[in-house]
Amino acid sequence: MTIIPDMSGLALDDPGMCQIEIPDDINYATDQYTQKLKLYAKSIPYAIESNARMQDMLDFILLRITQCIEAKDFEPGLVQWDSMVTYWTMLKYPIPKEKRIRLAKLYFHVATTPGMPTQVMAICADGLSNLTRSKKKLSVDDMRLPWKPIYNILRKDLFLTRRQFEYSQLSWCMGYIADLSRRFFHPAAIEEMLSTFLPGINGTNLDSVLSSQYYLLTFLPLTHPQSYLPMLCRLWESINSYMYDERMLQFLSRLAEMHVDPTISDPARIYEIPDDEKSEDEGRPKWKWDNDAGETWTGLYKDVGIFTEHEWHHIMCKCLASMEIRLNDAGSLTTGPTADTSSGFEIGRLPKANWRIPSLAKLIVYSMTLDGVPAPASTAPTPLYTPMPSGVSTPQSGGAVGDYLTVPLHKWGRPKMYLGGSKALDSLARLIASTEHFFHPANSGSWTSDLTAFVKYIVYEFNKRWHEEQLPDCKTPEARRLTRVMKRELVKCLRTVVLLAIFSQDGSTVSNVQSALKSMSCMEPDLVFQPVLERAIPSLEALVETQRTLSVIKALSSIVPAIVSRDVYYPGARHLITILQLLVPGIDLNDPTKTLCTTAFLSEVSQYIMFGDVTSSEGPEADGVEFAPHLNGQITLGDGIDDTMELQLPNDMEDALLRDSTAGFASWVANFIRRVIQLLENLPEEGVDGSAGGTTEVEVVDAVTGACSQICVHLSDSLFDLVLNMIFDYASTNVRSNAVRAIHQLVECVANAHPAKTLAKFLPFCVENIRTEIEHGASSVRTTSSSLPLPSDATLHWNLAILRGCVYNDGSVLLKYKGELLSLFTLLRDKTFSKRGFTWSGKLLSSALITLTHTYPIENKFVNPEQWNDEDFQRNHHLHWGKLFEPGEVKITWHIPSTEEIDFALQLFRELVEPAMNRLDLLLETSSRDAIWRNDFCRHLSFVREAFTGIPTIFKEIISPDIAQSMLTTSDIINEIPEMIASVESLASGFCLTDPQDARYKYIAGLRRRFGEFLHAASVSLQKQGEENTVDAVQMLISSIRTYMLEYGDSKDRYYVNCEQYNSEINVARQYSGQKVWPRAVFVRRARFYHSSRLYWNSIERARGPLENSLLDDVVEWSMWHYPSVRQSSQSLLESLTSVYDGLRLRALPVLYKALQPGTDDDRMKGALWTLNISSFGRFAISEPTLASEILLQLLECHHNEKPSIQNCVSTVTDNCLNYFSEPCYLIYDVKTPALDEALLALKACLSFNKSEDSITLRAREKRIQRVRLMNDEHGRTTQAVLEIANDTETHWRYAIVAVRILRTLLRRDVPTSPSHLRLFLEKACDSDPTMRHYAQRGVMKALRYIKLRSYCQHPEALVLTSPTNPLRCNIPIEVSHSATAEILANFSTRVPVKSSEILDLNSIYCDTLHEGWLAWSGTLTAYKPPHKSKGSFEWESSSAEALSCLREVTVDANFWKKLSGHFAEENHENVVVQDHISCVKSIFQILGEEPWGLLKPKLEMLLADEEKNMQRAAAELLAGVLNGSKHWPQEAQDRIWRWFTPYIKKTLGQSMKTETVPIWTSFVEYMFHHKDPRRLQPLVEHIVEQFNNMDYNGPSSLESIKVLALFRAFYTELEWKFTPWADSALERFWREVHSEHDDVRSHVAEMLAFCNGIKWQPKPSSPDVETFVRECREFPTDVDLMGICGTYHTDRVLELVEKLKVWREQRLPGVIAHQSTYDRVGIVICRWLLQSVQSTDAVSAFDYILPLMPELFRFTEVHDNEELARRANLLLVRMCGVAPPQSMISHLLSAIFSAIQKAPSWKVRLKALPILQVLYFRQLPLISESEVNDILDVLCQCLDDEVVEVREMVGTTLSGILRLSPRRTVVTLKDRFVKLAGKVQLPHRESPVYNAAIRQRHAAIIGICALIDSFPYTIEKWMPGLLTTVMLEHTHDPIPISTTIHRCASNFRKTHQDTWHEDSRRFTDDQLAALSTLLTGSSYYA
Repeated sequence: MTIIPDMSGLALDDPGMCQIEIPDDINYATDQYTQKLKLYAKSIPYAIESNARMQDMLDFILLRITQCIEAKDFEPGLVQWDSMVTYWTMLKYPIPKEKRIRLAKLYFHVATTPGMPTQVMAICADGLSNLTRSKKKLSVDDMRLPWKPIYNILRKDLFLTRRQFEYSQLSWCMGYIADLSRRFFHPAAIEEMLSTFLPGINGTNLDSVLSSQYYLLTFLPLTHPQSYLPMLCRLWESINSYMYDERMLQFLSRLAEMHVDPTISDPARIYEIPDDEKSEDEGRPKWKWDNDAGETWTGLYKDVGIFTEHEWHHIMCKCLASMEIRLNDAGSLTTGPTADTSSGFEIGRLPKANWRIPSLAKLIVYSMTLDGVPAPASTAPTPLYTPMPSGVSTPQSGGAVGDYLTVPLHKWGRPKMYLGGSKALDSLARLIASTEHFFHPANSGSWTSDLTAFVKYIVYEFNKRWHEEQLPDCKTPEARRLTRVMKRELVKCLRTVVLLAIFSQDGSTVSNVQSALKSMSCMEPDLVFQPVLERAIPSLEALVETQRTLSVIKALSSIVPAIVSRDVYYPGARHLITILQLLVPGIDLNDPTKTLCTTAFLSEVSQYIMFGDVTSSEGPEADGVEFAPHLNGQITLGDGIDDTMELQLPNDMEDALLRDSTAGFASWVANFIRRVIQLLENLPEEGVDGSAGGTTEVEVVDAVTGACSQICVHLSDSLFDLVLNMIFDYASTNVRSNAVRAIHQLVECVANAHPAKTLAKFLPFCVENIRTEIEHGASSVRTTSSSLPLPSDATLHWNLAILRGCVYNDGSVLLKYKGELLSLFTLLRDKTFSKRGFTWSGKLLSSALITLTHTYPIENKFVNPEQWNDEDFQRNHHLHWGKLFEPGEVKITWHIPSTEEIDFALQLFRELVEPAMNRLDLLLETSSRDAIWRNDFCRHLSFVREAFTGIPTIFKEIISPDIAQSMLTTSDIINEIPEMIASVESLASGFCLTDPQDARYKYIAGLRRRFGEFLHAASVSLQKQGEENTVDAVQMLISSIRTYMLEYGDSKDRYYVNCEQYNSEINVARQYSGQKVWPRAVFVRRARFYHSSRLYWNSIERARGPLENSLLDDVVEWSMWHYPSVRQSSQSLLESLTSVYDGLRLRALPVLYKALQPGTDDDRMKGALWTLNISSFGRFAISEPTLASEILLQLLECHHNEKPSIQNCVSTVTDNCLNYFSEPCYLIYDVKTPALDEALLALKACLSFNKSEDSITLRAREKRIQRVRLMNDEHGRTTQAVLEIANDTETHWRYAIVAVRILRTLLRRDVPTSPSHLRLFLEKACDSDPTMRHYAQRGVMKALRYIKLRSYCQHPEALVLTSPTNPLRCNIPIEVSHSATAEILANFSTRVPVKSSEILDLNSIYCDTLHEGWLAWSGTLTAYKPPHKSKGSFEWESSSAEALSCLREVTVDANFWKKLSGHFAEENHENVVVQDHISCVKSIFQILGEEPWGLLKPKLEMLLADEEKNMQRAAAELLAGVLNGSKHWPQEAQDRIWRWFTPYIKKTLGQSMKTETVPIWTSFVEYMFHHKDPRRLQPLVEHIVEQFNNMDYNGPSSLESIKVLALFRAFYTELEWKFTPWADSALERFWREVHSEHDDVRSHVAEMLAFCNGIKWQPKPSSPDVETFVRECREFPTDVDLMGICGTYHTDRVLELVEKLKVWREQRLPGVIAHQSTYDRVGIVICRWLLQSVQSTDAVSAFDYILPLMPELFRFTEVHDNEELARRANLLLVRMCGVAPPQSMISHLLSAIFSAIQKAPSWKVRLKALPILQVLYFRQLPLISESEVNDILDVLCQCLDDEVVEVREMVGTTLSGILRLSPRRTVVTLKDRFVKLAGKVQLPHRESPVYNAAIRQRHAAIIGICALIDSFPYTIEKWMPGLLTTVMLEHTHDPIPISTTIHRCASNFRKTHQDTWHEDSRRFTDDQLAALSTLLTGSSYYA
């Protein structure tokens, strides 16, 4: 029974065509989501299913999901039923809220169940994402989720042990789920989260910092941050890390966005939200709050948004650093990334933070509010401050020039004013002004893309917030919303930089700028439109340079809304015709990029307007309109006004001007079409495949015809006739073999717009020509392969292409020409013999059939058809340009196949296709198959194939019960009950024939089946024939099978193509985020997409009966045929078929495996292997545990064919398969899941259950149990079979390695390891092949680790999480105090007393890892008890007894250790110990204890005695393995080992250690102390420390010293914080060597200084508990150093250095031996130490040491006889500038630099200090106050009087950069001072004694004036013309250096203003322009 109504009687123009019956429960529903569904229902031309029916379907899917989970049928059951939910949501039906909540909870608990397969977790995470994506549909009020389950899994999985080498995406997945779920974490959990995460932060270990930060910023609820936000900001300020910054910025941006709504964090909400989702181990600690509960909550607002001024300045500092602008400063921004290098790779396993640029933009925009005194409206393109009236007193004459210039600067006092009254906007303006220079293409670099992206996101976020605040339900208080002034100031602020960057040659930069311009043109079009136009029109008129032309076309594309939309910018439209005329030359085949840009502009413009002359339809009322003179883009400038503004005219005058301009459309359209035709004529000749030229030409033609199509759709009738005639004239009088494809597309454009007119025009002409050509022999030469067409066929191809274009749209129009078309198709079928001829003929038939039988929109105009046809609209269409629609306003005209069209399509099949099929049947029976046979076969089959391609929606496929049953029993989903195999129910989707009893249905279905049967018969026949000359026939056959099997549903507009096109149209049309009104074209595309999704639903599952099975078998055979081209085509088809036909893979695999057997033809074997390499086959087989065995064994047995190409193929397939082969583990079925069970019951409660369903659940559970049993059995069989292959001596070594890799993966934690399995690894660990040994050792490690885990994981969940309960591990209660922390640290340097008492204290435990206590304690310390004196602490599980016996048997054998040590000692490229070797030995000794020791000891002694490098490395590896393995042995056994080793320590790590073995023993020490309590290694500690203390570091050679220091460094770097008790004494010993004679020793001193400062850094809360720390961060003022970041540890040493350096400086040796001076040696140590400090996590503390040393550091920079010292000092000073110092330290830093500039006796120091001031100013701009800026200016102005020219010029450069960001009144005042000084100084005679002083004074004034001009590189200030043309010109011929400075300034001025000179020149009078010409060129035209 058909679902769609009978539409056969509807005519195309029938107004009732769209009156589709909508089900009542959709039509009359009141909830908003069903209302949205109603809009979708109205947009398509057939009735959709009722909501009730679809809800029943949803309930059924959810029922199956609950049954799967109850039966624990996660794979495959849950996986496939989840996909059904995804498909169901495509149909846009609403999910009821209660079901949404319960399903989301269920998904959450499935995804957070320990042991759940990662694939299931990922699927449920995606399901959770889809269900919770909308914040409106679900909030924390609706649903809560627990956080602990995620954290428990993530904490265990994130960091790997050293024996773990297999890891999954679990950490990433948990992080993703946490991010999705945090909205639903109860805010009452904040305290417990903080108590859990904060103790884990240890500033001495970056991994702990970054992981704890990740937990904090991913789990903490974004609501109610008032308790923790100050703490997070304090932490951030103290940590130098780029990764830390990135995540913090993302977090703060989300907070800022949320908290524009003040109610979001109302404390009262915590008590209102039900707290009903706590996991078992989750608590709710209650902290004391100081806030008054009675206060009325007004929001989380502070100084700037939700931030304090202090926090905001820090954020803006990070913002500036984020732009990554590389000054010429030796990488001052690299300190953070350098610090990050100390983090482990595990941090990279977590989800990456969002790119910081969008985060910053969001943070700034959502912090904008009216929170300051507004500055008067700015008039500058990049405003900062407004010029104030000049009323400042003139200073007294006399005194130095510097004094004269600086007197007034520091005397102003005024209230702080902010741009637009917003502090955040003001900060943004300062940031943009500071970076303005870097937007210019001349200064572009990698940073330009970031800068422009920042601007793009700023305007995007502003626009988004602006429109959010216009909505009636906006919760932002009126007083805190964005204002129009802010919007205007923002656009002014960004306009200049955007217009500079538009000319960039970098693609991403231009794309960013286009996006920004588009948003800005919608925000303030009057500020953006005219400047763009003024740049565009001259460039397009002159066509100066290609790049500039491209840039302006792209800029015009950006402002299309302002050009065409009357709502966006009313005056914009009158410029359109001018722009269009200028763009006609943009259609240029020789410049593809320009053509693509032009067509993009035309496409966008044409979807908003109608091309029609309204002047021709004017009535008498138009006569009374007075036309103002056309201004043609002229602008007016008020006095001092810097805005580029167009003169505003009244709307009626604008309309009159626009009406007048529409008269130019006719000539433009004609010119455009001529240009298009010219482009077609110049295309290169078409190639074999029918395309003209390469991909570029194809792209250009597609773009041009795409634009042309849009234009044709929107032409008025008269203009359409004009275009149609032009195209017809061209097509009828020309034949261009190079433009056949292009003419088809061009004719398609007009056919799309008006099919009836186009057909009437072209069809008779084309039909006549085609007949004539065929009569005269066209296409008479038989060909079956692609080749260049014959010239004699060109006219036929030309006319076929035109005719195909004509039948593109509206099938009803074709009915008029039924006879002609039928006759023509018959002729073409019988008379076209060349491949191009019969292929194009078939495509013509296919196009006609699609047009007849498909459902599609037939128009795409910018207004609804009835409005378009309205006479009033035709007369006044210009008033409607740019119209946007609400979804309900759009009415779409669809083509719905009528009865006549369907009958005509069937007639074509009867009269054309059936005879062709009859002919094919006869051909198949023919025995002689020559070239004629092949040609006949190919052309007839091509015709039939194309016919079936054209009817994908002519009838709905009905799957019979028998076939459905057969499909279930042969499904790819194996070992599953039929009810759990998901299937879809067919839905209405516009199929023509839906009733199987209909005669038409029977006919076409029967004919299609006959087609399929023929294809199978042909496959069988051609496979038997197997001749080379049948390749073309086989390729045609495979294409035909593709059509038969896959062309069903939407073939014209594939679902995914439609999805992409819809998203693309949305992105192009979007003006702001959250937009609700769109161009009509978007809604037409949406309707098409929705129709496509319904078709896609019906093609998800296809019938697979006996015929389809036969064809699938045929394709599998063809994929192994002996011709590569056929194999490739077939394999591609197979891959497509697997996504549609369930059961294909299981059907194909046996055939493919059979082809791998010995004796198979090489080509066939290759085909089978490459088919298995397709992921649909290989991945499927290897991922299914019951199938994996077969594919692995088949691949392992491929060694019979030794052909290299085959073996390479086997290697590739094997590697790809093993990538998807994972360890089997079925513990999930044993894990208890109370939370999941509860969520399951909740979902079941809202579904109606039938009693019979219980039996299904029961059967599903039984089937799952059976499936697991089968998988376990298969695992055992696989293991045994692969073991046999691996042990077989005849197995090739390559295959043996693969076998070992497989066996390693087959090791399972949930099943005891078999002895034979372990024996293989142990034997292969001694193999001669190093690769084999590598995999085998890892197998040993994994197997023995699993024995340990199985023994001490007390329940399945612990085993899943690899969380064993070590019998020696204990949790000691800790007194939360600083003294307890100090005691624990101090204990590391004392020997542990072994106590027999059970009472444990801090003196009787080992503490291997210590992260807690640095910031806070959680209350307990995880530690280890000392082992028993003589008894073993561990008992291994009994089920592994056989494996342990095998382990003893193999390893308690001297021969084993002889072989193993021999292989370890082989020569390799390693200079350090190999961790795998150590871990393998460790694993053995950990399990067996002392047993093998007696056998290894002699061998070890031999290796230790041999000083050769490789022997020493082997000894170190074996020794480290034994010592680490003995960690938990009985104490007596440990003592015996250490007693043996202690005598060797002194020798091995002392006298006998050679230079080449130092890295080996250093890495040995690193391995030993990694995560180890040093008391476990007491003899080693004592030796290393004793050696260090007793060494003479000033001996004749540094080699001995370096050996000792290398070991000592390994010792302290691995101990990290645990080294604290040795730090003081070690540093005291090092300090004596600060001026050691050896550079290597001094390098170690510098490292130790930096390291000790790092480990001595510790926060200083009054008590080290979380509550105290968080509270004090909130309450203490910012100048309290709560984080302890101030560097105090080295203060005394630094002060000592300051004093001693003065003495050493005096004692410094001269000349070439200067570097031997104590001064130089210590100087290099200082520079190394401080540079390492500023590149570490605790970089901020370095400032306390740098400041006292700053004078000396500047002195270091000028030493001329020690290049290294000068370079290191300069590098340090520059890198220092990249670290944000505490704000209180800024003034001290500046003072130190001022001191160097003002007081340094050497001018070189001053010259070096000035750039440092520039870098510091630029990098830390947000932290520098206005008074400090004035101080900087004071100092610089004083320095203008410096005696050295170089210093004065450097001052000028520095001054210009700082003036750019200074208050405008400062600039005006300085200008007055400089001008007066220049005029006051009179130059005496050259011989005069005061001549040099006078020159210097005037030069100072001129440098100041030049600095003022340079500080505004892209604008002309009001005072600038006068300054340039009077003062500067007057002194042009002054003596050098004055004239040089002026000429340099003039040159810079010309360079920076040349792009905008057409604007800037208007600031000058004619006289000033003449004077300026003289200044710039030295001559004047007027002179």
